[in-house]
Amino acid sequence: MNALLLSAGEGLRMRPLTDKLPKPLLQMAGQTLIERHLYNLRDSGFKRVVINLHYLGEKLLSALGNGDRYGLDIQYSHEPSLLDTGGGAKAALALLGDQPFAMISSDVYSDFSFRLLRNLNLDKSLGHLILVPNPAHHPTGDFSLIDDLVGNDGERHTFSGISVLHPQLLSISDSRVFPIRDVLRPAAAEGRLSGQLYKGAWSDVGTPSRLKVLEESLLKANEVRRK
Repeated sequence: MNALLLSAGEGLRMRPLTDKLPKPLLQMAGQTLIERHLYNLRDSGFKRVVINLHYLGEKLLSALGNGDRYGLDIQYSHEPSLLDTGGGAKAALALLGDQPFAMISSDVYSDFSFRLLRNLNLDKSLGHLILVPNPAHHPTGDFSLIDDLVGNDGERHTFSGISVLHPQLLSISDSRVFPIRDVLRPAAAEGRLSGQLYKGAWSDVGTPSRLKVLEESLLKANEVRRK
């Protein structure tokens, strides 16, 4: 299974930290956000990772290179103009292939093991979403979950930004530029998305204050482990 790391966004809510640095390269407890994902992917048995680029993309390319230092084959999907999350994934299919792939937002933090994604069998579904309990900044959630079936109605949980998608899912939209929710919601309405609720560590590192809180938490946990 290949993986796609969404990394093209401008990180507007993280300014001024992202004025001269793409959000995935922000440091947190001595490691960049995207490096944490790369090491998780490597340790989980992934070999090829596709990274989409737009805002300050040359800095990501320079920092990560071809992936040798991470034990990965890194390929890049260049977006001259932003395609949003769904359009970016659709444009990257030429590098990802025609089989289900893991899609992960570079700007989330989690201790979720991506090995669980590689072991998934989509069967007749078009995708599998990792949902998390709603954080304070997103109390209404995104999708419901009954048994292992993702829906649009009922008690909702938050989409973590971690998923496995079948390329066929992206054909639901005829648009070139679209958010991933534009294909996830119709698929959920048809009962063609599976999912699970993950209650471990997860954070949408969307603002400087959230980044600071998370970094302080990680540094404190590292200090406790060293004692």
